[in-house]
Amino acid sequence: VGEHAHQVLTDINLFVERASITAIVGPSGAGKSTLARCMNLLQQPTSGEILLDGVVASGLSDRATSKQRRAIGTIFQGSSLLRRRTALQNVMLPMQMAGLPASVQRERAAALLERVHLTARMNAYPAQLSGGQQQRVALARAIVFDPPVILMDEPLGAPDKKLRQHMQIELKQLQ
Repeated sequence: VGEHAHQVLTDINLFVERASITAIVGPSGAGKSTLARCMNLLQQPTSGEILLDGVVASGLSDRATSKQRRAIGTIFQGSSLLRRRTALQNVMLPMQMAGLPASVQRERAAALLERVHLTARMNAYPAQLSGGQQQRVALARAIVFDPPVILMDEPLGAPDKKLRQHMQIELKQLQ
């Protein structure tokens, strides 16, 4: 901001085909996470437009922005789990925010935690989970609404090799 402002991203044009996997690579500080935050509408660019499925995302109402965000499952590098919520409660969070009935939230969250092999850990808090388990909770939360887009920032960084392979298979099935 002000005299300390610097431009992070310039001349970015990104088109991603349906049912494809696209990787954005670059050195630390290159703007990959900033681009991800713009793509999921957590950050607005200072110029230019973000189009998601042909819809200009800048300038949308709060309600329309929330709807658009539900169409984008997001997994950030640090998993961004709320530390005072259990794994089950973390997965339920987007459904709570959308106003779904509690019974639907619990049933859907439990099914997703089973899908990522965390049924036995659903009542554990993030501090009680390994990094890989936290990422699987974040994955379950990201796919709550069966989004057409899953945006991931270093999603496979923490798990061990066997778990990483399982998550890659799971992500391919989601594709």
